[in-house]
Amino acid sequence: MDDNSKKGIFAPYSYSDPSMNVPVTAGPAGRIISPYMNFDPSYLQTGGESQFIYPEGANKNRGRFEKSFSQIGGAIIAGGALGGLFGLKTAFNDKTLKNQAFRIQKTMILNYVTKRGASTAQSFGVIALMYSLFGVGLWFVRNYQEDELNTFVAAGATGLLYKSSAGWKKCLRGGGVGLGLALAYYLYMYRENAFKM
Repeated sequence: MDDNSKKGIFAPYSYSDPSMNVPVTAGPAGRIISPYMNFDPSYLQTGGESQFIYPEGANKNRGRFEKSFSQIGGAIIAGGALGGLFGLKTAFNDKTLKNQAFRIQKTMILNYVTKRGASTAQSFGVIALMYSLFGVGLWFVRNYQEDELNTFVAAGATGLLYKSSAGWKKCLRGGGVGLGLALAYYLYMYRENAFKM
């Protein structure tokens, strides 16, 4: 039987071709090697940590702009979940709901949850967007310098702007709340460094 009779329908090479006999394991322990590149992956020292390619001279941490996307998305999801829980609580406290048929109760509960969830998610998203815009603006103006000053100023300015249409007293109160939340976040995240004397 000649070599051509051993070829498969879709295979361009013969089964007896020596280049097709690539071992799947190598070494005494039978370590798996790649049958395509013929090298042992254990020679690649990954160090157990994620590695990314960065442009030459670039910072190896994500900047404020890259972090803003996850902050805005996380705020919207958290606002929707929190608002949905408040809507569910309001639905269960509604006295008129108990006298309705089951289908009407189900529809009214869904209305409470979705309306309150959407409203709270929108509010949280707007606040996170304002905070991110202020933070990225300060980061850019300060020549890509990232420190707690950006966080405090961005949070205070967000509170001021968010409550700016409610009068100057509520505007100042909103700025104070934003600044207080930023300070509480800083003290929680960096408590080892914050309390060193």
